[in-house]
Amino acid sequence: MPGEPAPLDPIFRPRSIAVIGASRQVGSVGRSIFDNLLAGGFQGPVYPVNRTAREVGSVRAYPSVLDVPDPVDLAIVVVPAAHALEAVDECGRKGVKGLVIITAGFREVGGEGTRREEELKALLARHGMRAIGPNCMGVVNAHPDVRMNATFSPAQARHGRIAFVSQSGALGMAILDQAADLHLGLSYFVSLGNKTNVSTNDLLVQWEDDPDVGLILLYLENFGNPRRFVDLARRIAPRKPIVAVKSGRTAAGARAAGSHTGALAERDAAAEALFEQCGVVRAQTIQELFDYARVFSRGPAPRGRRVAIVTNSGGPGIMATDALLAQGLQLADLSEATKAELRAKLLPEATVANPVDVIAGGGPESFRVAVGAALADPNVDSVVVIYTPPVFIDEAAVVRAIVEPPRHGKPLVACVLGKESGGTAFHRLSEAEVPTFVFPEPAVRALAARTLWAERQARPQGEVPAFADARRDEARRIVEAALARGDEWLPPAEAFALLECYRVPVARSRVVASGEEAARFARELGRPVALKAVAPGLVHKTEAGGVRLAVPPAEAAAAFEAMRADVARHGHAMSGAVAQEMVPPGRELLVGMSADPKFGPLLAFGLGGTRVEVLKDVVFRLAPLTDEDAKRMVRAIRGWPLLEGYRGEAPADVPAVEDALLRLSALVTDLPEVREIEMNPLIVGDAGRGAVAPDARVRLWPRGEAPRAPGVTREIPAPGARNGGGTGSAMGRPAASPAP
Repeated sequence: MPGEPAPLDPIFRPRSIAVIGASRQVGSVGRSIFDNLLAGGFQGPVYPVNRTAREVGSVRAYPSVLDVPDPVDLAIVVVPAAHALEAVDECGRKGVKGLVIITAGFREVGGEGTRREEELKALLARHGMRAIGPNCMGVVNAHPDVRMNATFSPAQARHGRIAFVSQSGALGMAILDQAADLHLGLSYFVSLGNKTNVSTNDLLVQWEDDPDVGLILLYLENFGNPRRFVDLARRIAPRKPIVAVKSGRTAAGARAAGSHTGALAERDAAAEALFEQCGVVRAQTIQELFDYARVFSRGPAPRGRRVAIVTNSGGPGIMATDALLAQGLQLADLSEATKAELRAKLLPEATVANPVDVIAGGGPESFRVAVGAALADPNVDSVVVIYTPPVFIDEAAVVRAIVEPPRHGKPLVACVLGKESGGTAFHRLSEAEVPTFVFPEPAVRALAARTLWAERQARPQGEVPAFADARRDEARRIVEAALARGDEWLPPAEAFALLECYRVPVARSRVVASGEEAARFARELGRPVALKAVAPGLVHKTEAGGVRLAVPPAEAAAAFEAMRADVARHGHAMSGAVAQEMVPPGRELLVGMSADPKFGPLLAFGLGGTRVEVLKDVVFRLAPLTDEDAKRMVRAIRGWPLLEGYRGEAPADVPAVEDALLRLSALVTDLPEVREIEMNPLIVGDAGRGAVAPDARVRLWPRGEAPRAPGVTREIPAPGARNGGGTGSAMGRPAASPAP
């Protein structure tokens, strides 16, 4: 146990506990918690508090915590909701510093419960107490010096170095049972409940320097302060892996995103970006979380992606090979020395190439030789051993043969095919701290997760560029003026001007009110221009004849008037047009931002153009971006080979794209009033030729509604309409300068 006190020590390392609501009724929640504390061997006194009983379970009971004659560090509150606040207040007067409030009937039920939770929050603050819950199933500290099972689950946790946080009390029982079945040792288990006073972030702070914690597992339903989570996880994850399941992957966003970026940036994208940037490993299911826990908590991290497979059955070896290649791992190329050793010592029918098949007739000695040789091979980073138990081989001897060879600092993962966790081999391998699975695919998937985690921790985080050349004061004036007018969407000229303040690459443009002005702009450029109509209510510009491309300077005036007539025939009165330089052809990308009210600016990058929502090859990251974030973001899309140089094509100007992302990140970080930005397409030329956006849309939060700090709860924008290609906005507002 660590010696230095930590903020939540009254909850996790109490010297004495009172169970307020301990009942004489066996099987009740209060009685179950009281019994579990005694059965688990809590290393301190446990005081039952019951207003009517003199004894509970042969232990003297007290009518109030105030009547307990000795100091109480932690109180478990299990009384009905109507009496909970009184019990909490008595704890404060007693000097109790830690609470676990099991009682439900607070914010989760609404109405009176919400008011009750506000009173609870005030009481805790008044008395300086920290509390888990309410509406939770309790906490566990399995360290031998504490041995506290303050939950109503009878499963006594095996001591280990895994700390588990669950926002769902209903899952708590299953989590503790599963951990016991898989021989996973826990240091702590916490059911957070309503998180009134203690959050996931508080637990990360508590465990950051706790030597009893080597792996942190999270089941999350929401984030309290995502920015704080990022800061903590970035600091902790390189030393202590964090693996999380985040529910709500498919929850629809709410309303009103008027761009491709908003449509693509659904709620889960923010969580995905957060996990990627701060080094948290994401599991898709609770089962996968436990799969990962087996590999992350046992043995060292792999030094690379090269995997050797040892099996006594060819089929499962092929299955494992397919799985590891699908997960981005590599089949190790065994050294000639290793192959020679295997030929000399295995049965003649054995296969000595990777996967190594010792065949069904290969007994314990064959496994000992093959596993030992694979672990010793310098071309191998990790080993997967697959054992299909035949009836004529001693399973215990096979297990000894698998676990006895030196590991050489490499992870070993086992699969006992077809055997559940109660099987002899499965049980003994798990007891020997070998991560053990029933089928090859989850074993490989978990090994891949840890391999990629190790790679991610080794990469540099980079720095956030300062961009001294940005004209921040001018950008602020543009935004303030638009807010003063009540504009939601910046007019085209102001959208371009705002981006130009940060030197985000946009095409040279001018809003013109007449054909003569259009011709003058074209003559100034000395080259053909594009003309895009501006008219109230005009959404689909191309369909209404509101776009003209490659117009020579001499024809610009006539083209403007012809476009005005076409737009009028479609029922719109054109107030002017955006005249713009023609952008050379190149690869079409999407660069944008959609502000998530809780997570902040969510930057988007991917393949762009009119098919962006069909391809959906877009990745998201949270602002501010570091230079390394931008590099990895560009390379994370499936279409990266198209930028790298595909089938003899010249590579694209990737540094120009990265610079555009970083400058956009700086803009939206400085200006929280910006709700959405989209440049679709951003056209990037070949290496050295730069990138430029012929169109840009900028949307603002209404005055006073911009989220100023993380944790502000608002409705999240829902998928909206396509933008670009003249599609405009589906919300009935005129789109700002859509691309042709």
